[in-house]
Amino acid sequence: MSTLEYRILGPIEVRRDGEELPIDGAKQRTVLAALLLAGNHYLTDSTLSRYLWGEHPPATMNAQIYTYVSRLRKILGPGVDIKRRAPGYILRPGAHTFDLAQFERDSLLGSAALRAGRYEEAARRLRAALDLWREPALAGATEHLVDAEWVRLEEARVTALEGRIEAELALGRHVQSLPELTSLVRRYPMRERFRAQLMTTFYRCDRQADALGVYQEGRRILAEELGLDPGALLRQVYHSILVGAPDPLAVQ
Repeated sequence: MSTLEYRILGPIEVRRDGEELPIDGAKQRTVLAALLLAGNHYLTDSTLSRYLWGEHPPATMNAQIYTYVSRLRKILGPGVDIKRRAPGYILRPGAHTFDLAQFERDSLLGSAALRAGRYEEAARRLRAALDLWREPALAGATEHLVDAEWVRLEEARVTALEGRIEAELALGRHVQSLPELTSLVRRYPMRERFRAQLMTTFYRCDRQADALGVYQEGRRILAEELGLDPGALLRQVYHSILVGAPDPLAVQ
């Protein structure tokens, strides 16, 4: 029996036994991704229409959606269950693989291992989850679907990344983590956990002045961009560095 791989954490595609299937056009890919993102729930025609055309659907909206779904059925084959129940559709991947579902499972298990102090397992599972990403997610879809779903997906990815780095730091891999964290703080200047992790990493590398500088930079950015003071995490790590705590992140 052939195996299908559904992928949306990067270019939207389906592979059968390693070979990519011919799903052409942004709207065809959008219908596939939207049905997959709906999980085991019916996706209404109106929601599909919004993902395909935004607030200005054509008069032939229903007929066009029917055509896209019919093409998907033909491309994916008889082993894939796409059902119609007015006013919508549902796609059940079955035993086939779906990268987002696999990412969510690995992230959940990795986060649980992190909370339990099983850092090797946490790092391994979260690394496996993140390896499924071929950024950016939903590439090839309409801007309407990307606008609706990208923030949620990106937040899940970044949260898993924060957890993986936390596990790596708990395993004493601060020297190896320093270049990556420096880049992440530049990319996400207002993510306080990345900044706290970078402060801790500098501190463990005997670079206390750099650690304190990262805090001051974060305080300035938060004040200028949002009119806010640093949150509890940054303040606590800053204080721990000032008093010479052996592990600033561990006091959280």
